[in-house]
Amino acid sequence: MKKLEEYVRSIPDFPEPGIIFRDVTSILQDADGLHLAVDSILKMLDGVEYDVVVGPESRGFIFGVPVAYAQHKAFVPVRKQGKLPCETISAEYDLEYGSAVIEMHKDAIKPGQKVVIVDDLIATGGTTEAIIGLIEQLGGEVVKVCFVMELAGLNGREHLKGYDVDSAIIYEGK
Repeated sequence: MKKLEEYVRSIPDFPEPGIIFRDVTSILQDADGLHLAVDSILKMLDGVEYDVVVGPESRGFIFGVPVAYAQHKAFVPVRKQGKLPCETISAEYDLEYGSAVIEMHKDAIKPGQKVVIVDDLIATGGTTEAIIGLIEQLGGEVVKVCFVMELAGLNGREHLKGYDVDSAIIYEGK
């Protein structure tokens, strides 16, 4: 069987010259690649005690739900503003060109719950930092943050100091 990184398609000069885009869809399009990605996250969680998995729209859903399912844990979605039907809490965070707002249901995390965050990619860390803020606002404790891929050159871990962060694949560049 191939290594997980062999399933990642790298696209040069996208979205702009000098950038190498790491395409997670090529992992999803291969049953073995998807299996390896989910299994890699499950291995990161060996020995971690937690109650709930949180994943951001949309690729955090793709990888977080099978992890929650395999471990018989709840899954909590984090969505773009205006997409959740019940009372929410929100956080604004910076993007490369502007800002965005994410939301979580106000009753999604109970005080004292131990939470794992799962997403496909850590770049600058802004989205994950905002998610951590929401979880902690509700009284949850983030015990682990798991990514399929990491772009280490963007220093996203700097925003997540003090948290246990793990990535299946680490790319040194941007």
